[in-house]
Amino acid sequence: MKLSVIIITKNEARHIVGCLESVAFADEFIVVDSGSTDNTVALARDFGATVLVTDDWPGFGPQKNRALDLATGDWVLSIDADERVTPDLAREIQEVLTNPQADAYEIARLSDFCGRFIRHSGWWPDHVLRLFKRGTARFTDAAVHERVVPQGQVVRLSGYFEHYPYDNLDALINKVNRYSSDAAAMMYARGKRATIFSALGHGFWTFIRIYLIRRGFLDGRHGLVLAVTAAAGSFFRYAKLSFMSDAAE
Repeated sequence: MKLSVIIITKNEARHIVGCLESVAFADEFIVVDSGSTDNTVALARDFGATVLVTDDWPGFGPQKNRALDLATGDWVLSIDADERVTPDLAREIQEVLTNPQADAYEIARLSDFCGRFIRHSGWWPDHVLRLFKRGTARFTDAAVHERVVPQGQVVRLSGYFEHYPYDNLDALINKVNRYSSDAAAMMYARGKRATIFSALGHGFWTFIRIYLIRRGFLDGRHGLVLAVTAAAGSFFRYAKLSFMSDAAE
């Protein structure tokens, strides 16, 4: 079974080589880059990846579908540049593909935040559908929080990705701001509206859910920071939507 790895990138020079090295067992590497200004593209090509550079940004879902459309393997593994396939997961994937029992597989992610792997706060095990038979699944067209939609049965693997999304707090804050804007625009396009009071309610509930219900307090100060920033992201998402609503009126 031929395996294609698909990755979307922008300014991922710090991560791309480590990511590609972790999936070196694959047969094909597809990278779709949305205009990196660092040497991401050169590093990917040096590794042997097929690289497409796009001059626009349609959102995460459409961009990943572009990468998927370039894949030629029997199976596809979608991985983010800041993720790594562990050796155990690599062996499991290779074993599974010798005798597949399903058309799609979910894989857990163990994510690092500022030097600490987070095992609560809703971050673990964080299963994501990433391995699937080509032609049986596609990504949603969502600008953010895209997901793979399979046609058949989904099975969970026992291995996991290591995920390194935030090197520092600035990176998290910047992502919260960017994602809240994209999410607000997406909700507005779907006809949703909000007030500043609903924004406060969403932010408060997000903090309670992550810090108390999902036991973020067990992650120490990292868990507290994650709960506060998640609450802020929820608040800003709906606050931005409320200002969009006001502008339209």
